[in-house]
Amino acid sequence: MKEEKEAFFVARKGDIVGVYKSLTDCQAQVGSSICDPPVSVFKGHAMPKDAEKYLLSCGLKNALYSVKTDDLTEGLFGTLSPCGPSSFQLPSSSRGETSSELVSKKRPHEALWSGSGRSCTLEFDGASKGNPGQAGAGVVLRADDGSLICRLREGLGIATCNAAEYRAIILGLKYALDKGFTNVRVRGDSKLVCMQIQGLWKVKNQNISILYEEAKRLKDKFTSFQIIHVLRDSNSEADEQANLAVELADGQIQEEIDK
Repeated sequence: MKEEKEAFFVARKGDIVGVYKSLTDCQAQVGSSICDPPVSVFKGHAMPKDAEKYLLSCGLKNALYSVKTDDLTEGLFGTLSPCGPSSFQLPSSSRGETSSELVSKKRPHEALWSGSGRSCTLEFDGASKGNPGQAGAGVVLRADDGSLICRLREGLGIATCNAAEYRAIILGLKYALDKGFTNVRVRGDSKLVCMQIQGLWKVKNQNISILYEEAKRLKDKFTSFQIIHVLRDSNSEADEQANLAVELADGQIQEEIDK
């Protein structure tokens, strides 16, 4: 009984890895995902303390976690075993193979950690001096190895903090698409934006709903999309760009490319 009580599920879909405390939550999230690449699901029986500490260091402390695959290490979650079709019904891939068939072709950790495609990390933040007040959006785009691709900032005129956060993620997603990125990992310290984009929180504000729909339209253009909430201390560079953007004219965009 104790082993089942401590059980958890690790699901990989595209470039997103989610950790769930119940099979029901795992099924719900995988089934409502934003795109349809092959899915691999694994069951663990006791999450190692080091894994709990690592997830907490990323600002992830609830039952649901989302982690970029580049941050994972072999054996982070201890021993994992593939979940078969009898315990977990998953959608077929575009090639007609079920997730369990895909898993059987690789060892569990190989299926979980491997990835492909042109990808980047997008860090976003918004600032408003008054809420509402003079506002700005800031974005930092990074390559897979963590090196800087560019910094972006946009003046927003008068806006709320939440609107500025949404304008920032929209700015970054547009830029990433224009540069040909197909896989994107998004990180921000706005829990509202992260939870709403994941479909976990409802959008109640009419003005925000317009921005939400624009962000959703953009994210659906990516082959693989992941968004995670991080602590403010882990988002300092995007925060700096957002505060610099407050001084810009409404609609003015500045771009700094790493040379």
